Amino acid sequence: MQTSALLKPNYGNWVSKKFIFVPGLVCLVSLGLAFLASFWAVPAGLFGLICVYFLLSYYRFSPAGGDVQAKIVGLVLDRLDWDGKGQALDIGCGNAALTLRLAQKYPSARVTGLDFWGRNWDYSKQVCEQNAGIAGVAERTVFQKASASALPFEDGSFDLAVSNLTFHEVSDTSDKRQVLREALRVVRPGGKFAFQDLFLVEAIYGKTEELLSLVKSWGIGKVEFVKTCDEAFIPALLKLPFMVGRIGILYGEK
Repeated sequence: MQTSALLKPNYGNWVSKKFIFVPGLVCLVSLGLAFLASFWAVPAGLFGLICVYFLLSYYRFSPAGGDVQAKIVGLVLDRLDWDGKGQALDIGCGNAALTLRLAQKYPSARVTGLDFWGRNWDYSKQVCEQNAGIAGVAERTVFQKASASALPFEDGSFDLAVSNLTFHEVSDTSDKRQVLREALRVVRPGGKFAFQDLFLVEAIYGKTEELLSLVKSWGIGKVEFVKTCDEAFIPALLKLPFMVGRIGILYGEK
């Protein structure tokens, strides 16, 4: 019988398997039709390339392919200047990859993982709790379902708030800057924060300098920005704009 010591947490992969299987299937069907009409060779080649791209991306994100996904998540923790004492919140925790690493790094902290766990992702509260048990931090972690646009907590409830690639996914708020503001609302004065998202997409957040000025206008004492996509460990394959080429981290102190 397997024990928790032999198991590994299941954090999933940022590349959904449908992005591999669907174009792969279309490629195969198009190849079959190409025997009847040669012009079908064009979509077969196109969808074949799409399938191969996402297959390679899936591999590079996975532990077997260098675990780039875990390394990107780790960048959020690298930006924290926190003593590890008190209450921490992970907004949009998914399968709790960041939540549990946070709990492991700060053994005195109690960590809440929050997510809406919608149908678009293979994440769930049950998997989060299973992962917490495997990671040995179940007693210091709790998971809760809610939208990041309306956090069910009082102002200043947490000593630390983190988030990884969540804000742009919040569908019930068109202005994602307000999702960012909501995340900062629950941080206590003097508390720390580190949020990673598509902050370099101007259509979502505007120019970086303007975003930093806006955050400061909300009464935030210190805010800084760093480009994730500049990290040397991220392969060129994954630095395309629609993958991780436009992500960065906002961090600081309220």
